[in-house]
Amino acid sequence: MARLPYLEADQVAPEYHDMLKRNTNLHKLLVNSPDMARAFSGMGGYIRFKSKLDPRLRELAILQVGWMEKSEYEFTHHVKIGKEFGVTDADIEGMMAETAGKPSGLEPLAKAILKGAREMVRELAMSDATFAEIKKELSNEHMTDLVLTIAFYCAVVRVLATMKMDNEPYYKEVLQQYPIPGVN
Repeated sequence: MARLPYLEADQVAPEYHDMLKRNTNLHKLLVNSPDMARAFSGMGGYIRFKSKLDPRLRELAILQVGWMEKSEYEFTHHVKIGKEFGVTDADIEGMMAETAGKPSGLEPLAKAILKGAREMVRELAMSDATFAEIKKELSNEHMTDLVLTIAFYCAVVRVLATMKMDNEPYYKEVLQQYPIPGVN
């Protein structure tokens, strides 16, 4: 059960109704601080719609963070979002294999990005070797977007965990296909 209430449009000032267009528990909870919710949504919106980083690679990095942190909410939501941006079941299975240290059919750049995300989750920073490997393929702008995306979602999973965010029922179905070890 969430630590703060999920607010509906009639519980917030009219100038913040747009913050509830996406009918998710995350948005309903964050609007307890509407200006912070707007700032949060600005960064998330940039990552999703304005970044020039390949969206499939971006979503794989986000999925890696959610998987590593055992964040049911983040992982399940980004399985759905990722599929909208070209992530396949084979990609998700590849991410799971890579996390377990097993071989996958993912291309080298995707593998390196997943490794970089794992390093940022586990070690705080991407190693020099992994950064250099990814940098061979990505521009400075893309590298900046990648690192900030991974860092942002490392923060998001901590917000979700601290606020004890409830997952919407629809997303529970994703866990049947991709059960996260250690998550009910």
